[in-house]
This record gives sequence, C-alpha cells and structure tokens, in this order.
Amino acid sequence: MPQFIDLSHLIEDGLITYTGLPGPVISDHMGREESRSHYAEGTSFQVGKIEMVANTGTYIDAPFHRYAEGADLSGLKMTSIANLDGIVFRIDKGLRSIGKDVFVNDNIKGKAVLVHTGWDQHWQTDAYFENHPFLTRNTAEYLKSAGAALVGIDSLNIDDNTDGSRPAHSILLQADIPIVEHMCRLERLPDQEFKFFAVPAPVKGMGSFPVRAFAIVE
Repeated sequence: MPQFIDLSHLIEDGLITYTGLPGPVISDHMGREESRSHYAEGTSFQVGKIEMVANTGTYIDAPFHRYAEGADLSGLKMTSIANLDGIVFRIDKGLRSIGKDVFVNDNIKGKAVLVHTGWDQHWQTDAYFENHPFLTRNTAEYLKSAGAALVGIDSLNIDDNTDGSRPAHSILLQADIPIVEHMCRLERLPDQEFKFFAVPAPVKGMGSFPVRAFAIVE
C-alpha cells in the first residue's frame, strides 16, 4: 500500500511563520448555534473565516511573487506542482551556505528537488529565525540549468534573508521554477522513488499561498 507523508506545518490561530509578518486570525463567520435557524431541526454548519498573509505555514512561491509579469498561483502548471518525481538532498548539520556541489552528481531534470537541512526542528522557536540554511546564487543557477521542476526546503528561507537581492528566488522564479519553503519531516522520505505534491488554491493576482505539501511512497 502507498504511504502518504505530510510535509506541511499546521496552520493555527496566531502562528508566526516569518518575523515581521502577522499570524493568521481564525474564527467563525457563522457558528453552529447561529446557523441552526437557517436549516432543519438538528442540522447546523460552521462557516469559518481566516485572515492571513499569503506567506503562512508551508507555502509555495509562484513567479508572480518576485516578478509582476510572472505566472501567479492560478497560472502555475500542474506539471510543476503535482505528481512530480522527487529527490531529497541531505545537508550536513551546521552548514548554512549550501553550494552546488551537493547536487551535481544526480539527475534532477523534471524533478522536485527537496533540501533536507533539519531546520524544522526549530519551528516555533526563536532559533528558527536566525542563521538558517540557504541556497547560494551558484546553486540556484545550477538547479535552473539542470532542469529542476520545483525546489523546496525545510528552512526559514531559500535565500540568505540578509541578502536583499534574494538571488535564489530571483533565479528560480524567473525560470518558472516554483519554490516551497518551511517544509518539515523530510527525514521520513527516501532519497528518491517517491511522488511529490504541493498544490495551492488557484488564486488570481497572488504569488504565494499555503500548500498541503505531501509525498507518496510506494
């Protein structure tokens, strides 16, 4: 039987994903008690409401996140976000700047390239926001030239967040390669031989949105 492995963080009221961005506010638009008057006796529903920034929890970046002319969430090709062959690269603990040498000996063309740093162990702690692992400019250039379909990481940011030019975002998104950040549980995946999915709602005019990222291991 296939095994489904959830690679997404739980989104809950007040969750802080990134320093400086507010957490979501989750509430009822219409509660069960209020709804009873609209339906037959014994029937009720909850209609929820959430107010949040797009970069909440485990989320995907479409090209529009970086480039005004790039594809937004509604323009992402299903072939770049669903049923992808996946490959995981394990990064040595303590390595911040991830160079291209980690990736050069494997065929990544058309695959979801997932970078396992173990940084998700710091999720919802102050440590998560400081000195996180990231991809170098040369690494992003290599992943682009090698034909990666998607790149994901279990860290705060695929870029060094002290570098305002955001080279990894700029290079990958310009090449129409979606990025998934704040992943988790990558240690549960095999290095290869699995399918990867990270599908957002097709919202027009937005470049980022939470996903239920998961893998299927046969």
